[in-house]
Amino acid sequence: MNNNKSNKNIDERKYNTSSIKTKIAIILKYMVLASAVFICLFPLVWVILSSFKTNAQIFSEQFWPSTINFDGYKEALRLSPIPKFFINSVFIATTASVINVALVSMAAYVFARTKFKGSDFLYSLFLTALVLPGTAVIQPVYMQINRMRLLDTRTGLIIVYSCVGLAMTIMVMRSFFSGIPKDLEESTAIDGAGFVRTYIQIMLPIAKPGIVTCFVLRFIPNWNEFTYALVLTTSTEVRTLPLSLAYFVSTFSFNYTAMFAAITIAALPSILIFAVFNEQVISSMTIGAVKG
Repeated sequence: MNNNKSNKNIDERKYNTSSIKTKIAIILKYMVLASAVFICLFPLVWVILSSFKTNAQIFSEQFWPSTINFDGYKEALRLSPIPKFFINSVFIATTASVINVALVSMAAYVFARTKFKGSDFLYSLFLTALVLPGTAVIQPVYMQINRMRLLDTRTGLIIVYSCVGLAMTIMVMRSFFSGIPKDLEESTAIDGAGFVRTYIQIMLPIAKPGIVTCFVLRFIPNWNEFTYALVLTTSTEVRTLPLSLAYFVSTFSFNYTAMFAAITIAALPSILIFAVFNEQVISSMTIGAVKG
């Protein structure tokens, strides 16, 4: 009888100890997550709030603005061609992202469904671009765009942005296509559908989540891209929004309200797009990772 009570007490202590460890682990996990969220969001929130402050409030380290002040936005729009830069960014980033996903999805489908001599080597060659520094190809890209006489044109930027990120897009889309059962294609083949028809009518509709994911993953870098836009353009007619921020930093170095307003205008579109498609992007990446 005493032995049974002793064993019961030991089991209870072990259970309590395990329960305490579990609770501590959960608390630590949420503390780490909360710290990461704070570190990521605090600078963004501070910039947005500062765009409604006056310079005096910014220098006084006041976190909340005393009143909502839109003078910074009015000043930013009056003294710089932000609307023009904004329209250029929307057109160039959207067009380049659509071209990238449309072309690369075809190649990814071929890599996922057909095996030919050298296919693995060619796929690995594509993936080497993931470890290639972007600055290493600036000069060759500039020379090629110059030979094509596309410097200082939207077309030149669209071509470059369409080619940048090919490796990431092809990797994600290939994983997604590989996870789709082949039974669907076999049934359409019995009905007489060819390779191209199967891709357009069957695979593309199923792969919509992966396509949206790749579009978002390409649009955000294209929207925020600075280096190629700086090197390949010279006029305000074709320059994009990130270059306007450099203009603000150099020209309005003491007008922080206008500068923070310009940063907010530039950052919000990409943030909103990711927020809208956030769940779809994360679920598609998870599905591709598990199935691929």
